[in-house]
Amino acid sequence: MEELVNMGFISVIPAILAIVLSFVTRNTIVSLAVACLTGTLLAGQGLLGFPTLLKESLGTTSFSWVMLLNTMIGILVAYFQRTGAIQGFSQWVHDKKLSRRGAQLMAWVLGMFVYFSDSFSPLFVGTTMRSITDKVKISREKLAYIADSTSAPVSVLVPITGWAAYLSGLAVGVGNIATDADGSALFLKAIKFNFYPIFAVIFVGLIGSGIIKDFGPMKKAEKRAMEEGKLVADGSTPLASQELTSMEPYPGFKPRVFLNFLLPVLMIITIAITTYVRLNSAKTMEAFTYVVIFMTISMLIQGIPFKDVMETLMNGIKGALPAVVLLALAYSINNLSGQMGTANYIISICQDFMKPHYLPALIFVVAAVMAFATGSSWGTFAICMPIALPLAFSFSGGELTTIVVAVFAAVAGGGVFGDHCSPLSDTTILSSTGAAADHIDHVKTQIPYALICGGLAVAAYLILGFTAA
Repeated sequence: MEELVNMGFISVIPAILAIVLSFVTRNTIVSLAVACLTGTLLAGQGLLGFPTLLKESLGTTSFSWVMLLNTMIGILVAYFQRTGAIQGFSQWVHDKKLSRRGAQLMAWVLGMFVYFSDSFSPLFVGTTMRSITDKVKISREKLAYIADSTSAPVSVLVPITGWAAYLSGLAVGVGNIATDADGSALFLKAIKFNFYPIFAVIFVGLIGSGIIKDFGPMKKAEKRAMEEGKLVADGSTPLASQELTSMEPYPGFKPRVFLNFLLPVLMIITIAITTYVRLNSAKTMEAFTYVVIFMTISMLIQGIPFKDVMETLMNGIKGALPAVVLLALAYSINNLSGQMGTANYIISICQDFMKPHYLPALIFVVAAVMAFATGSSWGTFAICMPIALPLAFSFSGGELTTIVVAVFAAVAGGGVFGDHCSPLSDTTILSSTGAAADHIDHVKTQIPYALICGGLAVAAYLILGFTAA
């Protein structure tokens, strides 16, 4: 499919259509498919444009990685449940008699602990904490919000993640950022100016502790869960299959929480961190692959029949399928947005307003809109950083001033903010999957909280712009 640099307002129609239809129909898969088909027709590709788009979007290393990662996580979750490990861990926590507040804070801390992968974190937190939060009548929407808000917002603040390496690399060669070391130093300086992720993570803690009371759609969801015992709303469709949500432990199998749960998780974390330190790239998917192999052999040694282990593995793959289909269409519309020049159009209509005092705040908003429309924070970084950072250096006379550092942070934070709100985002989808929540219910209940943090971030960037410029 021929790449289109900028189709003007037409370029944003597929994204707008996907988002609007998602809320109207409550069927994200159909909404994304309609948006992709409409977009290919608007791009002049005809009826054959849609299958071509799917072929090009899904036949990429990026999609293969996230598909395989999600599949491996599905298998691992199935193993955790078949060995009784998650149930054993949940019972151990339940014996501690956690309150609703304690369960929410535990999910918050757990999300921050698993910081190395924004893909694994929401699935891990949601799956691990689901039975615990269910027992104290916390809505699935609330669990999905906690899992989502401690995934990408945490990953983008930690200097030893793939996010840090990616953002730092985008800055190299711009202004006086000449080497990878300069890029890494810029990332470290920008952490304190990355307001949205900081506010988002803190806000979860304040909500979970009860210091800030639930409001908006989340308040209604929590009231429903507490008073009616309905963890999901009537008519909602949790984004997780029964293969993963209703699997029982193998009959007569003694749960071994350390061997079948804690050890595999520690192995994943160790492999991810070690490969990052040694190779400058966290090999998360590879870590999951080796742990799946380890658990397959371990379950056989512990006495679970080979046939049952293979059935459990296949159930894990089936359980991951709903999210994989949704991710496939999300990647397709992201690819389509790139071909139609959606991001370039958004930037072009904002260029005249880019002044030194307003620059960090405006860049944050532009990055947020781009990420919301495309569902991709990393795609937003790749497009926005090469434009925003040179512009900041032009205002600073080529020096690495506070404004330059703030603009770097604004691109990072804005991308996370838009991605956090978007129903097209992979981390939003994975959060719904991990918590077994209805995807649109998760988006609707999370957006007001994200908007509060986004508004505070804009205010902070405006104050910074006028005091530092």
